[in-house]
Amino acid sequence: MAKFRKESRPMHSVARQMTSSEIPAFVKRVIDAGCDICAIDHFGYVLGDVEEMSAAADELQLIGEEFGDRGFLRNEIVAYLRSIGRYLDVDTTYAHWSQNPKVQ
Repeated sequence: MAKFRKESRPMHSVARQMTSSEIPAFVKRVIDAGCDICAIDHFGYVLGDVEEMSAAADELQLIGEEFGDRGFLRNEIVAYLRSIGRYLDVDTTYAHWSQNPKVQ
């Protein structure tokens, strides 16, 4: 009976996970792709409006592949965006994050 060697590679690939230290680079890449990323209050963020995201769809896919899963970093991404003034609070009268006093 012939002996078979077990393969050393896993049956499925493990998805890459973004690290918190990569958040600034991730945000910069999204902005460079033409999307106006900003935090919404303290609970989430958007990459940009529908038109921006549609125009940058291919680049956003590459960014997603490069940085990997970031869902578990949502709160840290929101905190970073707020720290650089890229946020809109739900109860604000501002129409765009750039109107925040911290940015001006």
